[in-house]
Amino acid sequence: MFKFLTPKSIRPPFGRYSHGVEVPAGKRLVICSGQIGIGPDDSVPDDVRAQAELCFDNVAAVLGEAGMTLANVVRINTFVSDRAYLKPYMEVRDRLFSEPAPASTLLIVAGFARPEFKIEIEVIAAG
Repeated sequence: MFKFLTPKSIRPPFGRYSHGVEVPAGKRLVICSGQIGIGPDDSVPDDVRAQAELCFDNVAAVLGEAGMTLANVVRINTFVSDRAYLKPYMEVRDRLFSEPAPASTLLIVAGFARPEFKIEIEVIAAG
């Protein structure tokens, strides 16, 4: 279905992700806005791991509206507000996505719209 691109001529990825993913012609794309770690009841857990889980739960709900799942994700963009959050986030991501993994970018940012948010995740899915 998808062609996962990790050329031998460049440095391998730093983590479990692909350098690129080729989506064949004729596939539908879903572009998901950044999702934050907030529950439907407006609860925001303090723990970044729990926020990452909620982010991916919210992403899965958006994809579900289009008849897709996390298995359709070809690109992940993640933003965290502290370097200490990298490992917990990557553990959640690596548990949810099998090999070959989607293309991925991970950035450390100054903050989010509300100070209790520690992570935001946006994806592109194809199917």
